[in-house]
Amino acid sequence: MKNYLFIWVIKLVAVVILVQTLYFKFTGAEESVYIFSTIGAELFGRIGSGIVELIASILILIPRTTLLGALLGLVTMSGALLTHLVFLGIEVKNDGGTLFILAIITFLCCSILVYNQKSKIPNLLKFKI
Repeated sequence: MKNYLFIWVIKLVAVVILVQTLYFKFTGAEESVYIFSTIGAELFGRIGSGIVELIASILILIPRTTLLGALLGLVTMSGALLTHLVFLGIEVKNDGGTLFILAIITFLCCSILVYNQKSKIPNLLKFKI
């Protein structure tokens, strides 16, 4: 029972962080526009990453697709962390590193979810027609 509750808390933390950033991406908030302009991916990158994060959030919440959503979130957060480290720096527009920290937390949550569902990974590689 404890493990079940822990996993749901981890899922909710990841999903809340992923979903709360969607508002800023989809409305063209100054910070989001700055980030994606800096990496040369404004508009399509911003909206595209928002769509991917929305899909990952939905998949994480559905027990049958949690592994897929967590993998998608893990890849997305890897890109975000790399972008911070290579192009943006840890602090973006005087945010005190908040976006970087949220990306780390989401990355860790998705890693825990993948680890928890590691036995299902071989099934992802099997294609049923």
